[in-house]
Amino acid sequence: MKAYDGMYIGGAWRPAAGQDVIEVVNPVDEQVIGTVPAGTAEDVDTAVRAARGALPGWAATPPAERAARLAALRDVLAARADEIAETVTAELGAPLKFSQAVHAAVPIAVAGSYAELAATYAFEEKTGNSVVHHEPVGVVAAITPWNYPLHQIVAKVAPALAAGCTIVVKPAEDTPLVARLFADAVHEAGIPAGVFNLVTGLGPVAGQALAEHPGVDLVSFTGSTAVGRHIAAVAAGAVKKVALELGGKSANVILPTADLAKAVNVGVANVMSNSGQTCSAWTRMLVHRDQYDEAVELAGTAAAKYGERIGPVVNAKQQARVRGYIEKGVTEGARLVAGGPEAPRDKGYFVSPTVFADVTPDMTIAQEEIFGPVLSILRYDDEEDALRIANGTVYGLAGAVWAGDEAEAVAFARRMETGQVDINGGRFNPLAPFGGYKQSGVGRELGVHGLAEYLQTKSLQF
Repeated sequence: MKAYDGMYIGGAWRPAAGQDVIEVVNPVDEQVIGTVPAGTAEDVDTAVRAARGALPGWAATPPAERAARLAALRDVLAARADEIAETVTAELGAPLKFSQAVHAAVPIAVAGSYAELAATYAFEEKTGNSVVHHEPVGVVAAITPWNYPLHQIVAKVAPALAAGCTIVVKPAEDTPLVARLFADAVHEAGIPAGVFNLVTGLGPVAGQALAEHPGVDLVSFTGSTAVGRHIAAVAAGAVKKVALELGGKSANVILPTADLAKAVNVGVANVMSNSGQTCSAWTRMLVHRDQYDEAVELAGTAAAKYGERIGPVVNAKQQARVRGYIEKGVTEGARLVAGGPEAPRDKGYFVSPTVFADVTPDMTIAQEEIFGPVLSILRYDDEEDALRIANGTVYGLAGAVWAGDEAEAVAFARRMETGQVDINGGRFNPLAPFGGYKQSGVGRELGVHGLAEYLQTKSLQF
């Protein structure tokens, strides 16, 4: 076990204001692998002041130079990809191959995309007798989750820095080690002191202090809808800009003309990926009643293959929460096809890959975000029924549509109330906007739309 000390503030690691620490636990064997300081409002204040101090200089830095720093950051992250993957595996429990392919590779790609965007984005434009300038919004507070711990940091830091903003990051308490590694990478990349600052700490203490700090201009939060609601209320009181990436209960709609086996197998893989800890996971599979029994059988067979392949969930509380939802599914009358509430291993926060059939749209497991490896399969009568079920939750983050004809799938996707839809297994695109309708959030991340969140407009009339 290693005791990590200090906060990265103003370009250096400096001692925390208090003595309290957070224990970092490996979810596979439940062993404490390290401790980090539990930041206080005092640490947050120091970090925000450092960000405010660095803002004029960074905002005035030519975009080409900001792009060069981001390119350097991408290169440092790429050079440390193995260390990133090993760190995420240790604190999140993700299998190493998945950490290499996703937890390390995706943030490197996102950092690279913003290095290019910073260099090419039109920070000013002419319209009629005006010139419109796109200027940095100011000091950004970024509060990030544990499920994709480095990706979620980079998806906020890279566009903020590209825009000319300075930033204070408060990472999730379960996964602070990869955030510390990122701070070292920022330092190595030569990003000026105070432009990026890191404060580890608990959400209700450090996160709250950051969200309500008067020196913060924009709060960007990724996490649960409940906490997002609270942060939005705090920010609204100070008329602060917010960007919120919240929960999801995404529908995977398999139309009758689709390749059923492919759609079901990819759908199960999507839900089991990262142990189901993905806000955009397709946790509701919608199948036409004529194909329903076949789909259920295919899904049960597919889920059984993941028993040894998926990692644990992040902590004991999450394990208890997911198992509670599985018990609720059984109580409410859904049929277990695979998995169940029993822990599959004696040690570690593991949950069995679980598939429910005979799920109706009003069941808890069809409405609430579980954030574990649990799939609900629902039947529909016709396309209108499928659309009603797909749109029938408070969320609208992602989704999928499968059909024999691409145009048929697109026509259905256009009617879904959701921010992102994969057509016939379309791949993740780091340049495409990611974000939700309804209670899945406010704003977008990634690509040019993600950059726009960190800019404000000023028009000069001539």
